[in-house]
Amino acid sequence: MFGVILQERSGLILKPMEQKTQNLKELYEKDFYLWVLENLKLLKNREYELVDWENLLEEIEDMAKRHYEGMIGHMTRIMEHLYKWEHFRENEYMGSSWKNSILEARKELRDLFDEIPSLKRIAQERESLYKAWRRAVNGLITWFKKDENKHLAKKYFDRFPKEEDFPKECPYTFQQVMEYEPWIEEFMQ
Repeated sequence: MFGVILQERSGLILKPMEQKTQNLKELYEKDFYLWVLENLKLLKNREYELVDWENLLEEIEDMAKRHYEGMIGHMTRIMEHLYKWEHFRENEYMGSSWKNSILEARKELRDLFDEIPSLKRIAQERESLYKAWRRAVNGLITWFKKDENKHLAKKYFDRFPKEEDFPKECPYTFQQVMEYEPWIEEFMQ
């Protein structure tokens, strides 16, 4: 028996469930929220043999992946926009949205690192920088294919750019991802 579960926010009271682990696995597919509540109750009651370990472990792993992918996504956005600013900014009016995007992504990264400090160490690893850079390159290639940027593709590459048109290795350090502000250098000149 799993016992009675109270869902405090809605005032809903669920009747006792007499299901074995297999039924709990089925609940995972049918009502994820209830599945979470049931597993949480089992863990609190130390009824470990009834916990749906297979799905629970998968959910924990997915939770870690979501945080990691979020971190990589923010780093990707910063790198892509830094690279645009440094290489494809044609005039002083171009790039305001890139700058804003970089600043916002840095804020999101700082918040994420405050919440999950171990991600900061992982973000500094060569593999994470490389993964974010590869995604930034893909973003750059896509950006040049947009109608409003085709003239830039023609100007800088004489065609649509390909992956090999960009540095293979990440041109930014973690410190640059977090702090580099090329617009300040231009402002000071």
